[in-house]
Amino acid sequence: MVAAGRLTLLTREGCGLCEEMAEDLAALGTRLEMPPLECLDVDSDPELLRRHGHRIPVLLWDGVAVAATRLDPAEIERLFRSR
Repeated sequence: MVAAGRLTLLTREGCGLCEEMAEDLAALGTRLEMPPLECLDVDSDPELLRRHGHRIPVLLWDGVAVAATRLDPAEIERLFRSR
């Protein structure tokens, strides 16, 4: 069963940390059944830019930030398994 909810990764073009978090999420997805990941450029939306600015990448789960700048795979796994 796939975890319910929506995952959104806020990124920015040319952001190495964003690429790293996307790779970490892909690796985590091989072990867990996760919802599909939507990637959004934070610069494409003035509200996202205002809220998150340069503090990216940010992983949102149903609109709530669950990780920023670095991913803690163990914590994300715990969140998915507890839902």
